[in-house]
Amino acid sequence: MDLLTTVAQAHGAARAARTAGRRIALVPTMGALHDGHLALVAEARRRADVVVASVFVNPTQFGPTEDFARYPRDADGDAAKLARAGADALFAPSVEEVYPLGKEEGVWVDVGGLDRHLCGPFRPGHFRGVATVVAKLLHACTPDVAVFGLKDVQQFVILRRMARALLWPVEIAGMETVREADGLALSSRNAYLGASERAQAAVLSRALFEARAAVEGGERRGQALVEAVRARVATAPLARLQYAEVVEAGTLQPVSRLAPGQEIVVALAAYFGTTRLIDNVLVRVPDAAPSALAA
Repeated sequence: MDLLTTVAQAHGAARAARTAGRRIALVPTMGALHDGHLALVAEARRRADVVVASVFVNPTQFGPTEDFARYPRDADGDAAKLARAGADALFAPSVEEVYPLGKEEGVWVDVGGLDRHLCGPFRPGHFRGVATVVAKLLHACTPDVAVFGLKDVQQFVILRRMARALLWPVEIAGMETVREADGLALSSRNAYLGASERAQAAVLSRALFEARAAVEGGERRGQALVEAVRARVATAPLARLQYAEVVEAGTLQPVSRLAPGQEIVVALAAYFGTTRLIDNVLVRVPDAAPSALAA
């Protein structure tokens, strides 16, 4: 596996791959890799000839009170995992390489109204930072396809909209959330959980799975689904729910009455101690039309 640390090296690797007629996939990550990330690498391999994974903890997507300084980092371990998973290259640039004019260089990707709901109000500036750094990674690695997990469905929708709006010749592909045996979505932040918190954290996926079953069973009131999620999460004493929402999958706007064929997202964020976890389920209302998240 090749190690690339500069944009010039990434450009050179991409040129060499294209000269050889090979299709390139990018898997952007912030490191602290787990099986969910490695599943993305496997998906990228199915979609392309050359797989590049990036590891970059992006400072501009963390708020002033968030966990940038203590975000888990394991450069050597990540490289070993990616090599075993079959990645062809690791792009691991420095902050100075990604932000050559400084972290406040003044050039940002505006995500419009897609950050008005879900995590957006609680993490001001977060998605601006995400969209901007992914734009930089796409320009550095010039992939044909970039693969993202749908655990952060808001991020996926924003990045897909960005690529389409800016006419970039890259496919933004989503992959279903990878979960532990008890349903907890895999996350690098799960490492922060104490034993009691980890035991109770599966309540998040249970709440979402129950909401999905309710839709499939005929529930059409968005607020009723939200209240059911809240009630289920409240059964875990260590959980502190930040939000629960039902939004339309393609626009991320709230849905009060579900329509036949509509695809919705039931999403939540919750704290266990100081650890913030997110999760969601995509649900198609019976009598479905083509997927709002189809590539």
